[in-house]
Formats: sequence, C-alpha cells, structure tokens
Amino acid sequence: MILVTGGERSGKSSFALEKGLDVGNKRAFIATAEPFDDEMTDRIRKHKEERKVLFETFEEPVRLDKILKKTASYDVCIVECLTTWLGNILYRELDPMVMTDGLIKALNGNEIIVTNEVGMGVISADPMTRKYVDDLGRLNSKIAKMADEVYFMVSGIPVKVK
Repeated sequence: MILVTGGERSGKSSFALEKGLDVGNKRAFIATAEPFDDEMTDRIRKHKEERKVLFETFEEPVRLDKILKKTASYDVCIVECLTTWLGNILYRELDPMVMTDGLIKALNGNEIIVTNEVGMGVISADPMTRKYVDDLGRLNSKIAKMADEVYFMVSGIPVKVK
C-alpha cells in the first residue's frame, strides 16, 4: 500500500497514476468527487481523460468500504482522494470515526491512496474546519502507519517519507 500526500496542485494525482501504471494490468480507480458545480465537473472530466481506459473507474463518494471489497483482486487500486471523501462524510453528517474504521478494515493492501496534507498552516478559525483538519490528520496518520510507502509531494517532486 502506498500513501501519496501533499498540498493542493502538488502533483499527487499524476504521481499516483504513474505509480499505478507500473503495477500489473488489472487496475482500478475509485473516485470520491461529486460534480457539485461546473468547476468540479470540469476537474472530474480532466481526471477521467488522464486515466483513459487504463483503469476501471468506480465512482463512490461515501462507501469506500463496499468498493474496496470489489477491488481486492485487482493488481492496484488508486483511491482519490481521502480529502474529498472525508468532506463528503461530514457534509452528510455521518460519523467519521465509524466510516474511517470501515475504510481501514476494508483495505486490501493493493491501494495507492491520495490525500491532502491540510495541517501545516494556521489553526482554522471555525470549529467545523478544525474538526475536519483534525479528523483528516488522524486518518492520514492511521493510513501512513499501515502503508508500505509514503510520499510527500512538493511542487511536483515526490519526497519519499517511508
């Protein structure tokens, strides 16, 4: 399992795709984003174009545990991304601890997981954002401990952390 983290537009997605193409021929991609507006619709379209037909795509904003059961037999499964997934969980007012536990139990070890590092700036002003940053930080830490490799993306350059 590989975790790829970093800031926005740091090259996480491209790096994860490159790593995924190096693994076997049966490749899955789990997309967590939902097209809420024109900008997100355009982002999703561009990501699909990048993947072409090289990955079987599963679109699932919430129940990653169910999709991960389906991708256990794949050579690699890119999960993009935990940052959006957690936002979806909080938006729907689901319990992030329960959902995180379900996600962790469902991991197969064949994943390349993309997430953002959001805890490197100032402390957020509002309680909801602080909760999000805290929850994502805890989730990222759990996944990083389980991962065989961890990369931190800096300006398009992968820095191997683990």
